[in-house]
Amino acid sequence: MSGTEVTSPCISVCAMDDKSGLCLGCYRTLEEIQGWWDLDNAAKQQIVDAASERQQAVFD
Repeated sequence: MSGTEVTSPCISVCAMDDKSGLCLGCYRTLEEIQGWWDLDNAAKQQIVDAASERQQAVFD
C-alpha cells in the first residue's frame, strides 16, 4: 500500500441505527468510528471495505 492516508468514509450524517449498530451515513460501527485515528492504513482500508459491503447489503 502506498503512503497515502486512507480517507475516512464519514459523510457528516452521524446517526447510529439502534437496530444494526451502524452509522446511517458511513456504515461503520461506533467502535470503528472511535478508533479510526489510531489505526494504520491497512486497518482503515479494511474498515472502508467492510463499510462498503454493509452499504451494498442494505441496498441489495
